[in-house]
Amino acid sequence: MPNTSPDQLNELEHKIKELAHDLGFQQVGISGIDLKQHEQCLQNWLKKGMHGDMNYMAHHGSKRSHPEQLVPGTIRVISVRIDYLPPEASLPQEILKDKNKAYISRYALGRDYHKLVRKRLQQLASKIEQTIGPFGYRVFTDSAPILEKALAENAGLGWIGKHTNLINRKAGSWFFLGEILVDLPLTESISSKENHCGTCNACIDICPTQAIIAPFQVDARRCISYLTIELQGRIPEELRAGIGNRIYGCDDCQLVCPWNRFAKPTREEDFFSRHQLDNSNLLTLFNWDEETFLKNTEGSAIRRIGYQRWVRNIAVALGNAPYSAEIIQQLEQKKASVSEMAAEHIDWAINQQIAKN
Repeated sequence: MPNTSPDQLNELEHKIKELAHDLGFQQVGISGIDLKQHEQCLQNWLKKGMHGDMNYMAHHGSKRSHPEQLVPGTIRVISVRIDYLPPEASLPQEILKDKNKAYISRYALGRDYHKLVRKRLQQLASKIEQTIGPFGYRVFTDSAPILEKALAENAGLGWIGKHTNLINRKAGSWFFLGEILVDLPLTESISSKENHCGTCNACIDICPTQAIIAPFQVDARRCISYLTIELQGRIPEELRAGIGNRIYGCDDCQLVCPWNRFAKPTREEDFFSRHQLDNSNLLTLFNWDEETFLKNTEGSAIRRIGYQRWVRNIAVALGNAPYSAEIIQQLEQKKASVSEMAAEHIDWAINQQIAKN
């Protein structure tokens, strides 16, 4: 945008925010690309090995904290957030209390957010292009080596809480983030970067596996979301009891956060719960064969873990469930038809059940 006046830039920024809201985003902000402070935190975390098997976190060199290296020409980042909490999903706390039910993280109950958010961001970029003409950009949503929470914090969308999720004073933390890296000299949004967690340690205290080892530090190797989604192999035995009935992800640190009393349910029907995944019995889901799993998780983020890890996760939850002869029977019947890795977790679950009798 050569020879662009401050007034024209100001008008464009207002237009971008207007277009973003029209596309269903709840908030939009603009940040620069200086991430030096966050880069140091990332490097310290990696050096301690807290990323576990997520080797991709260490790849790409400095690109993760240098957007201009990821997309040459980038000088600003447009960050957006979109609410995802399903309005009619069964009460999370009630599902967690019923150990025969399966708890799935609220973000994964509906359609995979990657496609929806990326499509909306592309639409936003196209509308900006229609307004000002061609410009350099690239859209992302949890899909590239980029520190999106840090960029969103710099763009004024909230602050990174002690559980390392982004929190907004008026909207809590039940939202997805997305970014457009641009070569436009837009004015950066005002961001106080003030942290409003105060002395509250509710998220640290509630973590079932003590994965939040200190304020703003999560050891992914202990995190239930990592164990049930990212980890490809065997779940360490000492962490299985803490998983409880959580078979895909964990929301405990968000459920207990006082700022989420301001969270608003999503209006996006694609994020509404599908196949009664918000309120299903463990045995019902355990009895899905691979074909049923693939059919019922089509278009869902859950599909990425594959059938064997799905069985693994539910087996752990069944081992943690109250004693039931039916559970033991179903576990024994399933064992012969799954992988060696999944079968090992089934054996563990059977032993847990027998010990409770």
